[in-house]
Amino acid sequence: MGEGEPLNASFANRAKFHSESDSGVPSPVGWKRVRVRVSFCSTKLCFMSDEIPKLRMAPKETAEDLARRLEHEQRASNRQRESSLEQSLAPFRVGSVRYLNAVPLTRGLEDEIVFATPSELAKMLQRDELDAALVSITEVLFNDCYDILDGTAIASLGEVKSVLLAHKKPIEEIREVYCDTASLTSVNLLRVLLAERGLKPEFKPLASYDFKALPDYAMLIGDPALDFVFSPHEHEIFDLGAAWFELTGLPFVYAVWALKRGKDNATLRRQLTDAREFGLDTIDHIIRNRTEYTEDFRKDYFGWHIHYHLGSDEKRGIAKFIELLRKHNVGKVYDPKFVV
Repeated sequence: MGEGEPLNASFANRAKFHSESDSGVPSPVGWKRVRVRVSFCSTKLCFMSDEIPKLRMAPKETAEDLARRLEHEQRASNRQRESSLEQSLAPFRVGSVRYLNAVPLTRGLEDEIVFATPSELAKMLQRDELDAALVSITEVLFNDCYDILDGTAIASLGEVKSVLLAHKKPIEEIREVYCDTASLTSVNLLRVLLAERGLKPEFKPLASYDFKALPDYAMLIGDPALDFVFSPHEHEIFDLGAAWFELTGLPFVYAVWALKRGKDNATLRRQLTDAREFGLDTIDHIIRNRTEYTEDFRKDYFGWHIHYHLGSDEKRGIAKFIELLRKHNVGKVYDPKFVV
């Protein structure tokens, strides 16, 4: 098309070349090139002008629609994660406690776990009936045959609610204390806390959880302790987590995953860590769907009183506990060994 030549005149001239060529009149090679080029160009222009599909905008998503979609996607993701954890522990044998505070650590693994009290789990580990168990920290400190799974614990920074000394008389008058026989760590924590006050009472086993017949001084842990808090009672409560923080300014670690040393358990360690992450990611589901006590209490308990990480501050807390156990001659104490 020449400079300044109208567009329709250009197409008319090229159409003329096209017609003469078709009628048998010899045409220069250049005409054929023009014909081919014009034919392609015309087709392209026709497609662009007549055949482009019209774009249709998707309807605008409301905030409610977005929330429902995200919730649906999250539920699907959680179901997939839970499914991947099922039947994942075999051939390993793993034990845990049924207390509310342990629920997030075994989310998705419940059907594969052996449940027992802390003291029973410790005996099962010693008898080689388990490869790993969620046990009291003192079980690991008093026996140099376990590794601690790093990063995971049941701990508190301050008031814990579920480890307590119920007392009718002033603590300074304590001569004997009755302790929940399921406990290991809590007994020694109470022993240390009282010893730091110059008190060394006699420790005896608690015969029953009959709160109406509870002795003047009784130590309770786990769900029985929470049951007591929610029941009518005349005792005052001495919270061991709060007392430890007041004494040291550090978190206290109550329980850890103990693994039999010398075994190839890398896969087990990953599964236990995955279960913890899944439990913490779905903690709102646990709070809504568990039935113990009230939902407000569960929200407060999991949100403020209990935490599940084992970091540098928690390890400092363990080191301080070891120092005080040795100071008060509670027994031979070993330094912990952590594995990732």
